[in-house]
Amino acid sequence: MKQAAGLLALIIAVLEMARAGLGDRASLTILSGALALMALMIAATFLWLWIERATPLALGMAHGWLGAGLIAGGWWLSQLTGFGPWPPAGLVAALALPVVGAVLHFAVIHRSFGRHGIGFLWPVALALGGSALAFVLV
Repeated sequence: MKQAAGLLALIIAVLEMARAGLGDRASLTILSGALALMALMIAATFLWLWIERATPLALGMAHGWLGAGLIAGGWWLSQLTGFGPWPPAGLVAALALPVVGAVLHFAVIHRSFGRHGIGFLWPVALALGGSALAFVLV
């Protein structure tokens, strides 16, 4: 845990120095592109792990990282090309991937507690309800 916290602090410091030197737009565009490419590589790795049946969470991780990579990549490409943000249908499809990853994770967690059925969906319903409530209230 200390290593992760230290790494986070170091990366924030380096990214803030990059932002100060390059400016907001350039540093955020470069970082989102790097994140998109790393996420796609990680998604491919988890897909391979799923094919090898190395871990039950691999398919959920592949979906989550693929969705994150596509979302970051869409923003990155819009910044590079000057075109607007994703079309809504494309963004919905990209957002669906990490949602599938989350649902798969909740299902595996649910089974790890020896439970069966659709009870693993309550965190999904809670997240959707909380987000909808925030939308209505704000």
